[in-house]
Amino acid sequence: KHIGSLDFIINTVAAPHDLNPFLQLLKLDGTMCMIGVPDHPHPPIDTTNLIFQRRSLAGSLIGGIKETQEMLDFAAKHDIVCDIELIDMRDINKAYDRMVKGDVKYRFVIDLATLE
Repeated sequence: KHIGSLDFIINTVAAPHDLNPFLQLLKLDGTMCMIGVPDHPHPPIDTTNLIFQRRSLAGSLIGGIKETQEMLDFAAKHDIVCDIELIDMRDINKAYDRMVKGDVKYRFVIDLATLE
């Protein structure tokens, strides 16, 4: 139901995945910007997802301090949040094992107050 409804997608996934369903979500002249870098190439892109709707696929490195602060300010202003799993430093090895097993739903964030 969301096909053709988005102007812009920031794709932060750092694992190979099919980009075609996401490209279909873009409106005419929409853009998907890739910032996640997978260790293996993504599956092939169906160029009709780009050509007939004048969609663009772009890439960007993560910005510096100024750009990062602008992004955080924008997210705060528009109540954009992310789901995380807060872990203690002592649980870092368990978190790593879970990541290797694919048992991670959200990003891990280490609670720096637990550093010893």
